[in-house]
Amino acid sequence: MNIIIVGRRHGESRSVSLRPSAIYFLLGMAVTMPLMLGAAGFLLSQHLASDLALDSRTAKAWERNLEEQRREIEELRAQADRELAALTVRLAELQSRVLRLDAVGERLVASADLEADEFDFSVPPAVGGPMNYLDSAYEAPGITAAMDELADRINSREQQLAVLDDLIAANKLDQDTFVAGSPIVKGWMSSRYGYRADPFTGRSAWHAGVDFAGKQGSDVVSVASGVVTIAEPRYGYGRLVEVNHGNGYKTRYAHCQEIKVKVGDVVRKGDVIALMGNSGRSTGPHVHFEVYRNGRNVDPAAYIHRRPR
Repeated sequence: MNIIIVGRRHGESRSVSLRPSAIYFLLGMAVTMPLMLGAAGFLLSQHLASDLALDSRTAKAWERNLEEQRREIEELRAQADRELAALTVRLAELQSRVLRLDAVGERLVASADLEADEFDFSVPPAVGGPMNYLDSAYEAPGITAAMDELADRINSREQQLAVLDDLIAANKLDQDTFVAGSPIVKGWMSSRYGYRADPFTGRSAWHAGVDFAGKQGSDVVSVASGVVTIAEPRYGYGRLVEVNHGNGYKTRYAHCQEIKVKVGDVVRKGDVIALMGNSGRSTGPHVHFEVYRNGRNVDPAAYIHRRPR
C-alpha cells in the first residue's frame, strides 16, 4: 500500500509504501484507541467519584466532631459560669464574715476598755518579713486568690478575737473576784470593825467585822464572785454564808434569816446569797460582814469603800 504525501510548496509530493503488517497495526490502533480512551475515562470518573465520596464522608465526620466539640465547650462554659457564680457567692459570704468579725471586735475593744491601737480592726493586721523574690512573673490575683486572702484575714481576725476574748475573760474574772462594795442593797452601817462595848455584856470586846442594819428579809449580796464554802448555822454567827473568792480572799455573811445558796455553788458579784435576819447572837435584823485575806481577818471598811476595777 502506497501513501502519497503532498507538500504545500511547489506541489511537492512524497510516496510512502506501507507493509501489510503496518497497515494492520494502524487499523488496530484506530479501533482500539477509542476503546482505551473510553476505558481510561471510565476508570478516571470512578476514581474521582470515589474520592468525592471519601471527601464527603470525611467532611461529615469532621462536622460531627466539631459539633461534639461545640457541645463540650458549651457545657464547660456553663459549668464555669456555675462555678463562678458559686465562687462569687462564697466570696460575698467571706466578706460579710470579715465585716461582722471586725464589728464584733471593735465593740469588744470598746466594751472591754482596751487600748484600741492594740486591736485596730479597721486596718489589716501588721505583717512583714525579709524580701524574697520569686522567679515566676507576677500574676493579678483571681477570685480564688481573693477567697484565699479573705480566708487568711478571717483566720487572723478569729485569732485576734480569741486573744481579745481571753483578755476580756481575764479582766472580767479579775473584776468579778475583786472584793469591793457593800453586802447589802439597803441599810446602814450600825457597828464598825475593832474593839467595842459588847451589846450583851457591855464589856470591851473585839468585833471582827462590820454590821449593817436593815429591814428583816432584805437581800444580802456577795461582794465578789466566788465559791460558797459555808452555808449553815455556826455558833455565834447564826446562819452563816462564807464565799471563797480566790487569790487568798474570802468573805462571811452572818445572822441571816434564810440562806439562798449551798456549799459548792458558784456565785457572781451582786448575787443574792441570803436574806437579812436576826439569827445567832444578835440584837436585831442585820448582817455581820467579815473579810479574810490569806487566812487573816482584816477591816472590811477598806473593801466596802474600795473602788471597783
